[in-house]
Amino acid sequence: MSILVKFNQALAQEARGQSLNLQKLTKGIQAVLKDANRGFYILAEKDDKVIGSTFINFEWSDWSNAWYWWLLDIYVEPNHRKKDVFRSLYAYLITEAKAADVCGLRLYVYKGNTSAQKVFQKLGMVTSDSLIFEERLFPMP
Repeated sequence: MSILVKFNQALAQEARGQSLNLQKLTKGIQAVLKDANRGFYILAEKDDKVIGSTFINFEWSDWSNAWYWWLLDIYVEPNHRKKDVFRSLYAYLITEAKAADVCGLRLYVYKGNTSAQKVFQKLGMVTSDSLIFEERLFPMP
């Protein structure tokens, strides 16, 4: 679990210049690990070392009568980027999603993170015709 905390802290700092509340982050990751209904993590390893991860959670589509999987908190250690680590994670997720009759994969990316956007486009993902709106009910960490 400590690697997931580390990766999420690094992601928030790199992508948004934000620091996350360590206690909230740790409890949030623990909640997922204890309850599969909240989602699951996929890890990328090399030489028995975790070098990347993504968090998957679920959205039910009444229109499709099927689940979407949302890819969240995607992180690859800097010295392993541009080495197809995320491509491998993504290929694995496509296979697993098809086997689970998932109707699609979705993600949101910080609009300033253009390098990540290019990676997703190279994998075949397209910009959705929907925008995300939110109303924060309590402050971000």
